[in-house]
Amino acid sequence: MTNVQEIKTLHEIQADVNFLVDTGIKPVNIPSTPGGGKSEHIGEYETQTVRVRDARPLSSNLSLDREGFMLVTLETEVLDFYDSEQIKNIYHRELQELVQRETEAKEVVVFDHTLRAGDENIRKLKQVREPVKRAHNDYTVKSGPVRVQDWFGKENAGPYLKRRFAIINIWRSILGAVETNPLAICDARSVALGDMVATERRAAERVGETYRLTYNSNQQWFYFPLMQRNEAMLIKSYDSKDDGRARFAPHTAIVDPETPPKAKPRQSIESRVFAFF
Repeated sequence: MTNVQEIKTLHEIQADVNFLVDTGIKPVNIPSTPGGGKSEHIGEYETQTVRVRDARPLSSNLSLDREGFMLVTLETEVLDFYDSEQIKNIYHRELQELVQRETEAKEVVVFDHTLRAGDENIRKLKQVREPVKRAHNDYTVKSGPVRVQDWFGKENAGPYLKRRFAIINIWRSILGAVETNPLAICDARSVALGDMVATERRAAERVGETYRLTYNSNQQWFYFPLMQRNEAMLIKSYDSKDDGRARFAPHTAIVDPETPPKAKPRQSIESRVFAFF
């Protein structure tokens, strides 16, 4: 990415991040529900204040296979992200083209998306979910392949699982700049596998597994201030290839201490895709 001296010159903020405390007992996460239902967490957590650096000056050098995240310009023909038909008929195609262009994947399949809002009234009105304010990674060594089986069916998943594949999140604002609760992301190279703890994700529609992150002072956190509606962050949530490339890039919503008092609440969409190579 860059040398240590360049990183030290970046603008930075101090932000509180909620980390899991590994007690040896498998934690459980019951995710929030559309319309304002709060998430629930079984397990012990601690809050640590961490340095979060502005990654915008590094944007041209970031790599999904090295840092595990990158920022791209992504213009869209979608006029209303709360319209599921526009997401399906327009945005999915845009995401497939984007991921193929950035990763050279031979096949890209969009399989999921989540809308979130930082304001409870918007969540109730639009039937969307709250931002996640705990450091996490969406998939684990175990649940990445299981998600392929869930999507394609066990009888059809075999050929896909024989190929190298990645699960990539595409995160963006859906209305103006992100003024509150920006997404902070941890450089994959600074995360040890032992920092992540497999956590049961107990949703109504499916029981799965994610990683919760424990604190390690070696972790390097970044964010992109005031992300615009025509920008998107790509995040590596899983990679089947264990050869030194980035496999997991934990992330979390944070409170930016530089947020002005009358900032507009965040409204965002995160989409998830399989990229098959």
